Amino acid sequence: MGEMEQAIVRVANSITDIGVEQWDACANPSGCDTRNPFISYDFLYALEASGSAIPETGWLAQHLILEDDKGSIAALCPCYLKNHSQGEYVFDHGWADAFYRAGGEYYPKLQTSVPFTPVTGRRLLVKPGPEQAEQEKLLASATIELTRRIGASSHHLTFLTQSEWEHLGKLGFLQRTDQQYHWKNKGYDSFDQFLSQLNSRKRKMIRKERALANSSGITIDWITGNDICEHHWDTFYRFYIDTGNRKWGRPYLTREFYSLIGETMKDDILLVFCQRDNQVIAGALNFIGSDTLYGRHWGTCEHHPFLHFEACYYQAIEFAIEHGLGSVEAGAQGPHKIARGYEPTLTYSAHYIADPSLRRAVAEYLDHEMDYVNLEMKELAKLVPFRKQD
Repeated sequence: MGEMEQAIVRVANSITDIGVEQWDACANPSGCDTRNPFISYDFLYALEASGSAIPETGWLAQHLILEDDKGSIAALCPCYLKNHSQGEYVFDHGWADAFYRAGGEYYPKLQTSVPFTPVTGRRLLVKPGPEQAEQEKLLASATIELTRRIGASSHHLTFLTQSEWEHLGKLGFLQRTDQQYHWKNKGYDSFDQFLSQLNSRKRKMIRKERALANSSGITIDWITGNDICEHHWDTFYRFYIDTGNRKWGRPYLTREFYSLIGETMKDDILLVFCQRDNQVIAGALNFIGSDTLYGRHWGTCEHHPFLHFEACYYQAIEFAIEHGLGSVEAGAQGPHKIARGYEPTLTYSAHYIADPSLRRAVAEYLDHEMDYVNLEMKELAKLVPFRKQD
């Protein structure tokens, strides 16, 4: 793209143009205590190489590269040029419809996110150092310049960190919030100790749900690392396809995606498999970060009461406690998670809108939406089932 204050900005149409060492030096640098598997080279490469997030599916890579005056990569920003709003989980369909009715073209737009992954993480991947704040500013400015040059209507950074959200707000990006439900490890040494902190009614409810889920001769296994084999992915992919067909109409991920992450990310993966009569009947896929367990996909071929809660929520809590992880993020949506000990948590996104009229309309909408989200967060907080004295 050119030079910006002695920095050079380039665009890569494939993550392979950057390479694993240089990408991860920015995304998850050595010694980082907040390692996030989803912004790693291996995860994003698997999405691309498997045919899941490619131009043919509406995800054209436009990854921004910020080089210092010595030609070394100082920062990266995962960007995609998109002609739809699918697989994002921060919904802007109403904006697109309104702009279209006003005679504008909302697509293509520029998207900074991890495709199909509603998980908070860094989006401005700047190497740690004294110039980090300035390089974040340069990278954000470069995304605006790229948006203008390619004729996109807008640039959206979704599920970014709060600090990035605050920084981008100061740079003029529109700010948006929403909520998810995360479990917090408050130093528990067992699941029973966690239960002891809940009110009596919810404690009894969870024990009853777990007993029913584990009835009918169902056993549950944790599979990770070298124990994960291709036949596990064959089984899980059948569950994923079934769930995707019922919920979304068209599953996003290909079978090859699972083989690729199984090969390169096996130590970052936890499969929870449920068996009955020596047959796997359900499974949940989780990713392991430095301090967080991330629940991603679930599926089953048999219906058993509360098995979904057991495999996705309670087993995740058990694993987090046993491995000393600070939190569990069990995916998007789901206020029913509150009764299971998951607490409402804000998520953040930032938006640059090129057209002044659309920007004004979206800004006004976001002001009202943020008031609603803040009010809803207060009301949801009242439903958290922990004992009052805690």
